[in-house]
Amino acid sequence: MARKETITKKDILNAAFEMASEEGFDHVTARTLAARAGCSTQPIFRVYKNMEELGKELFEQVIAFFTAYYESFPKKSDTPFANLGLAYVCFAQENPKLFQLLFDSENRHGKSLYDILNGPTGAVVKEINNARVHGCKDPSTMFMKMWIFIHGAACMSLTGDYDLSEAETITLLEESYHAFQERMQ
Repeated sequence: MARKETITKKDILNAAFEMASEEGFDHVTARTLAARAGCSTQPIFRVYKNMEELGKELFEQVIAFFTAYYESFPKKSDTPFANLGLAYVCFAQENPKLFQLLFDSENRHGKSLYDILNGPTGAVVKEINNARVHGCKDPSTMFMKMWIFIHGAACMSLTGDYDLSEAETITLLEESYHAFQERMQ
């Protein structure tokens, strides 16, 4: 009779997600993951060819986590890119290790920052279209200007150098958008 599988692929992936969230993906090794999942390394390599394959699947799970985070994030502004920016900064503050994995890592498994941010919901495309509706003549350039500002603020939060409240952040994003808009006219 075949032995019953006690540690599933889902268990392994969930343990890897927890570790990546708490310590960063660099700390997820076969041994540390096995210890977290409460198994030997054998079940890990039964379901994954190697740690790279697990890393790629974990990366996709973290993208899905960010997408769900963004989709459920309360919308607080009508200004294009302000809600996306606030959600991005707050995600960095609340999930610094996952943020680093997605947006501040050399290994993004063939995905660009734009691909990850736009995601399956088309968040960036929606914001670009919103900017167009609000009279922006070059919404793609506006996105780049806002993105540099937004990404910088989020990265500053990782080092503790960004301490603005959500309300202050929204105001700053709105003011930045309008200042860029004026200069682009």
